[in-house]
Amino acid sequence: MEKVKLGNSEIEFKPIVFGGNVFGWTVDEQQSFALLDAFVDMGFSFIDTSNNYSHWVPGHTGSESESIIGKWISKRDVRDKIQIATKVGGRHAGNDKPNLKKEHIIQSVDESLLRLQLDTIDLYQSHHDDLSTAIDETLSAYQQLVQAGKVKWIGASNLSPERLKESLVVAEQHGLPTYIAIQPEYNLYDRSKYEKDYEKLAVENHLGVISYYSLASGFLSGKYRSIADVKDVKRADALKDRFNNRGLRILDALAQVAHNQQVAMSTIALAWILHRPSVTAPIVSATSLQQLEELAKATTINLSAEEMSRLNIASMW
Repeated sequence: MEKVKLGNSEIEFKPIVFGGNVFGWTVDEQQSFALLDAFVDMGFSFIDTSNNYSHWVPGHTGSESESIIGKWISKRDVRDKIQIATKVGGRHAGNDKPNLKKEHIIQSVDESLLRLQLDTIDLYQSHHDDLSTAIDETLSAYQQLVQAGKVKWIGASNLSPERLKESLVVAEQHGLPTYIAIQPEYNLYDRSKYEKDYEKLAVENHLGVISYYSLASGFLSGKYRSIADVKDVKRADALKDRFNNRGLRILDALAQVAHNQQVAMSTIALAWILHRPSVTAPIVSATSLQQLEELAKATTINLSAEEMSRLNIASMW
């Protein structure tokens, strides 16, 4: 598959984004390095993380993922082969309030750059919206970072469509940096929020779209075919409610298309996203080389009109 361009930026990459939430959480540093090595060897380049991964793990500070990626970049000398996206303003251990105040952003970017061992972040994203902070304050902080060469482009994750639209207007009116990409939850099961609230906004404003939870917390991976299969799984709470009539229809359709294509169900779930015209690329997280290889195959899959129709009808909301 050819490279894609992220919104109105010059960032071009083969359309799979590695989600760095697993680094230092479900995979240790050594395995993280092996996965990142394989990812780049396959021709991929875009890595997404945050300054608060993995704060949800007891004893973690939220610096683990960026630190591991930074060590890998330093040891492998791969800066010219990759693009790095990270986030600011999200929740941390002991603090569940988002923070997009200027002072916090200015301080946080230096901390992220130090951990990542970088001079510049390719895509710096507002992780969660901070309704207590004026939009122009947040964007003026990003303007300072762009002018200093610390950040190239900015993006947004978890902003409401109203807040996102307002941010685009404020940027244009005041000559401030504008969001060039959004990061919505989107997959075969979770379609309605993006398609109803964000898709038109993204298309009209030429925003890049990088979907997270691309496999619906593993529901679309093919590992689980009934609620009994997830009883002892860590993500059981996120998975159990998906085994309804619609969810089972989706799994059946995925299994049929995967059988036709002779690939894993997870490969087809990602291929469906890649066939959606408004989506730039899905974010994927892998903990083994086998998983990564299965997910990477999605860029080589050509779904027929009949196969797309089968998946669309099964997942209709």
